[in-house]
Amino acid sequence: MSTAKNVLGTPLEPCSHDPLTGFYRNGCCDTGREDLGLHIVCVRVTAEFLAFSKRMGNDLSTPVPDFEFPGLKPGDRWCLCVERWQEAHEAGVAPKVCLRATHMSTLEFVALEDLQDFSDEEVD
Repeated sequence: MSTAKNVLGTPLEPCSHDPLTGFYRNGCCDTGREDLGLHIVCVRVTAEFLAFSKRMGNDLSTPVPDFEFPGLKPGDRWCLCVERWQEAHEAGVAPKVCLRATHMSTLEFVALEDLQDFSDEEVD
């Protein structure tokens, strides 16, 4: 079990098990030294974001069976690279963020207020 915290300072919650996400493919947006892309932002992808990501050179919608990647469809939750989320935010196509499942390291790159503006959940 992860001891990591989320951007709200509480224990990091799972992002998705279907499709299975996370750099470590454990369902969580956990990170470590090996995760050079920093897959730490839990998002709910949209068709608009998937098209943007594909244009930027990261096709997340096409299945890649060799890597057991089913391809994402609108509504799926996924651990996204923090830089890609920031690019999408700046381009006006950022997907909603699941704050409780977004790793606290995200705050080194993105303001909490920006994440809260795109929150996909009610915050207590």
